[in-house]
Amino acid sequence: MARGPKRHLKRLAAPKHWMLDKLGGVFAPRSVSGPHKLRESLPLILFLRNRLKYALTYTEARKICMQRLIKVDGKVRTEMRFPAGFMDVISIEKTNETFRLLYDVKGRFTVHRITKEEGQFKLCKVKEIKVARKGVPSILTHDARTIRYPDPHIRADDTVVVDIESGKITDLETSA
Repeated sequence: MARGPKRHLKRLAAPKHWMLDKLGGVFAPRSVSGPHKLRESLPLILFLRNRLKYALTYTEARKICMQRLIKVDGKVRTEMRFPAGFMDVISIEKTNETFRLLYDVKGRFTVHRITKEEGQFKLCKVKEIKVARKGVPSILTHDARTIRYPDPHIRADDTVVVDIESGKITDLETSA
């Protein structure tokens, strides 16, 4: 009988866009539940250890996270298996660096260094439009954000520019 979610992930079963080497061990870090799916995200430990090379080992990456130095979309994340996904803004306060996770032409995650001004917003795709209790319109984005009282011109598959600090929509890019 399975009790609860799976907690292990074999290295060979990990998503290919994580670009893990086959002989680096038996297991890979499995993402905890969060705003992005397992196959569409990159755990923070892989971001720190494999992409930025700020840590050499699992323990070093854990120490960096537990010092509350890493922010994902403006919130401090101490869980090193937190799933960072497409268009997430990852900032490291101690080094004054800000990064955005993007895809390259082969569908792999690439770390793009951005300025502080660019790190104030992010682009979100509108997945669906809902009407909540008492007739309140709201939209659901690709990173599991629920934004209430959006612009009535917003439709599914549109792209909205979201201010990270306030969580409000600042601009709209229509898909049609």
